[in-house]
Amino acid sequence: MVKIYYDKDADLNLLKGKKIAIIGYGIQGRGQSLCLRDSGCEVIVSEMPGTVNYEQAKKDGFNPISAAEAAKSADIIQILTQDHAQAKVYQESIKPNLKKGKPEGCGLASFSQSHKPEGCGLASDSQSQKALCFSHGFNIRFKQIKPPKNVDVFMIAPKGPGALVRKMYEEGKGVPALVAIYQNATGHALDLALAYAKGLKATTAGVIETTFDEETETDLFGEQAVLCGGVSELIKAGFDTLIDAGYQPEIAYFEVLHELKLITDLIQERGISGMRRGVSNTACYGDLTRGPRIITQKTRKEMRKILKEIKSGKFAREWIKENETGRENFDSLIKAGDDHLIEKVGKQLRSMMPWMKQA
Repeated sequence: MVKIYYDKDADLNLLKGKKIAIIGYGIQGRGQSLCLRDSGCEVIVSEMPGTVNYEQAKKDGFNPISAAEAAKSADIIQILTQDHAQAKVYQESIKPNLKKGKPEGCGLASFSQSHKPEGCGLASDSQSQKALCFSHGFNIRFKQIKPPKNVDVFMIAPKGPGALVRKMYEEGKGVPALVAIYQNATGHALDLALAYAKGLKATTAGVIETTFDEETETDLFGEQAVLCGGVSELIKAGFDTLIDAGYQPEIAYFEVLHELKLITDLIQERGISGMRRGVSNTACYGDLTRGPRIITQKTRKEMRKILKEIKSGKFAREWIKENETGRENFDSLIKAGDDHLIEKVGKQLRSMMPWMKQA
């Protein structure tokens, strides 16, 4: 049975007196930084000077500093740079600054005990340790980052982009999140993780317990086989099929790409069954009878192969090597996608839609 934590299980007071460093002020970094600050936490932001994110952090009232400075000052270090950059940032700027801090003001119960409610009032004779925080487990799961044994390592992964995390926070709500503990050096890593989650109001919605392995493997699989890779190839295949049959590119675009948002919104809000009841009976019948002919047993076999490549580390090794060797293949694939007819047609048609922000 899945374990879900709520407000009653988390004590925001555990973050009092602690400095939280957010390494990387991208979409997720910005959302988390603003929420934690508004929850009364002391937040330090690290971002590279001269970047758009650096300027945004300054506009938001932060004084961005280097990752090394942030790591040295902080008690909790949240690493929110891109996956491929995290190991380098960790080795050069964070690892040398993982040292014990000042005595804590609130000793915590051991990890095996139930969580203390608000105002735990525990002993204060323990030494605080630096803690590492992640919102995705790639670098821990595939051992690109190997933390020393004397630090807590946990994950709080909001299941929504940073802009949504912020929006829900401002409305007094929260986005559900995942929590995982990789190392429990102090005996209270979960308590600290849930306090962090409460600072984002994630515990208002619910925080689901998982592991670094489970989060990483399912996240990569979802991206590759369904959400990005699967959907992108399905759209292009449908578009190409209609073009090859002599249909106008503009009409093909509307039918296989533009209307996708309508369907995904229905699925997200109502589930697959709810979506089927939200479209026409004709569309629903076509879904039920023709969908299985597209996603065949051969497709499912390939999905299992992709999952196996993720679990074995084959994909991770390939992606790490791609970054180490200059991304030639990655850049070539990106360009090929950019040059596809669907992109040219889409850009033209989106210019006719005033409700859309133009990239």
